Amino acid sequence: MFRNGVSSSHESVSPEKRKRVVRVWCDGCYDMVHYGHSNQLRQARSMGDYLIVGVHTDEEVSKHKGPPVFTQEERYKMVRAIKWVDEVIEGAPYVTTLETLDKYNCDFCVHGDDITLTADGKDTYDEVKKAGRYRECKRTQGVSTTDLVGRMLLLTKAHHSNIEKNSDYQEHTDNFGKGPKGHSPWTGVSQFLQTSQKIIQFASGKEPQPNDTIIYVAGAFDLFHIGHVDFLESVYKLAERPYVIVGLHFDQEVNRYKGKNYPIMNVHERTLSVLACRYVSEVVIGAPYSVTADLVDHFKVDLVCHGKTEVMADKDNTDPYAEPKRRNIFKTIHSGNDLTTDHIVQRIIKNRLQFEARNQKKEAKELAAIEAIKKKADEQIKEIPEHKHCQ
Repeated sequence: MFRNGVSSSHESVSPEKRKRVVRVWCDGCYDMVHYGHSNQLRQARSMGDYLIVGVHTDEEVSKHKGPPVFTQEERYKMVRAIKWVDEVIEGAPYVTTLETLDKYNCDFCVHGDDITLTADGKDTYDEVKKAGRYRECKRTQGVSTTDLVGRMLLLTKAHHSNIEKNSDYQEHTDNFGKGPKGHSPWTGVSQFLQTSQKIIQFASGKEPQPNDTIIYVAGAFDLFHIGHVDFLESVYKLAERPYVIVGLHFDQEVNRYKGKNYPIMNVHERTLSVLACRYVSEVVIGAPYSVTADLVDHFKVDLVCHGKTEVMADKDNTDPYAEPKRRNIFKTIHSGNDLTTDHIVQRIIKNRLQFEARNQKKEAKELAAIEAIKKKADEQIKEIPEHKHCQ
């Protein structure tokens, strides 16, 4: 059980000692937003005081990378829901320029330690790097849009926690999106390893206050998406001082009521995805499927909410919301957004060939860039006078 939220970086600093506000710029497609994106934005926010995130249009993404899974409106809203983001710029240019940084009064931009290329293979951050207004943060190991798409297409359960990887999944990690000349270190798949430190970085440890309304919701929250965001925002707006607790079910429980290869993300990954949402105060990892009297009493829950999706009976055929209904603290919420994880998977499957081609194209560009960087480095070494090598 871990708590969420963002605290001000100036809480314990007297006004006279406050320095000039450092404004940070990040940009990207932010398609199929996952905890890797959130972690990048968390790191970027920690480098300054105010984080502005530019999100590219569908047209720009299609031109340089291939068709996005989510529309630009969906992507704008997803990024706004990440708690470390202070402002979103819609329709940001794909190539980051000094003009853009100056327009929004940003000191520097931050990107992961991978490379982003235009359609013609040029580094999108070349100009700001040369001007010394570029900072780098660590890429989150074990997650990529490529891998998530692969999990959906394979219909394997090998990504669930406590399950050994099978040969089909291993073949996916070896080959999905692989180009004819091998792997790019940025597009390839690696294993995600959860640590307590990572959870602490995403959580804040804020306790509920006496006047807070404690609202409990539970579910899989798989492939954390705009449908989840709209639901949680609707729940958040139910009270003047909401304290929203999200109960996440273990992988085997989710698979029991959803079937197929669900959840697409294991419980460790889903924990970070939900903790990154600004409407969530706390997460219960491995919550019981039925909302019991013990759970309601332990967290002093004032209200239990569920969306419009079908509620499956518990293993003993009982209603998992029987107790909050008996106490008259249960409420069904309709956010106005009917998007589900199933719908997202269908979008991917429908455009499978396009996404596989997109990944191969992306990897080919990255490999070409690596080769060019290596060649340039070799040439620079050759240019160094022979006597300097011997020093």
